[in-house]
Amino acid sequence: MFKTVKQNKAYQDVVEQIQEAIMEGALKPGSQLPAERELKEQFGISRGTLREALRVLEQKGLIEIRTGVAGGSIIREINSENLSENLGMLIRNRSVSLHDLAEFREGMEGDVAALAAQRAAKGDLAQLVELLGEAGGHLKQGRKGWDAFIRTDEQIHLELARMSGNQLFIAVLTSVYRNIHTYYENYLPWSKELLQENFDDLRNIVAAVSEHDAEAARQMALEHVRRFNGYMEKKQV
Repeated sequence: MFKTVKQNKAYQDVVEQIQEAIMEGALKPGSQLPAERELKEQFGISRGTLREALRVLEQKGLIEIRTGVAGGSIIREINSENLSENLGMLIRNRSVSLHDLAEFREGMEGDVAALAAQRAAKGDLAQLVELLGEAGGHLKQGRKGWDAFIRTDEQIHLELARMSGNQLFIAVLTSVYRNIHTYYENYLPWSKELLQENFDDLRNIVAAVSEHDAEAARQMALEHVRRFNGYMEKKQV
């Protein structure tokens, strides 16, 4: 199945060949790569080079390395969770700049809110209103409720993504909101007034979505994200 690799950056060649075999369907999810000895012979490489390649493939979410009697390198199913995990590592390591994150959110959040308004069912709206009520309750607790408020704010954004029905939006925004805390902690100028402003924005977005007003939801979400991105970028300077 595989070809002997060039010795210059051999592990990268191994990664590319196995990755291509997975993408083309030659290696199916749940199947197992050949044993290390066989792979070494096919590629013409050392054990160290092979293990480096397998480590990279595992980091990419393409294989799972299992140990023990039933161990081996198992091909993983490629789905939105893989994408979410990889993006999450970039965000947690702050490999994505605040400016890049701000541009990304401005380009996506408005569309997500508009789709949510168009596609929302009664059950979805009830969940959204319930989360908004929780956010308001946390805000009334004062400073001790701020962390819980931010967590609920994130849940509201994720619920909007889920309501959009777009699997790519869901995967990407799930990754963003699961890992955005480091940016909030470093760049968000925390205050009672700012969190109240945040809550007012959320209430307006939820109202527009509840009324199935896609354009109003889009505009309110966009203005909300732009304003809060601006607050964080000012603190960064």
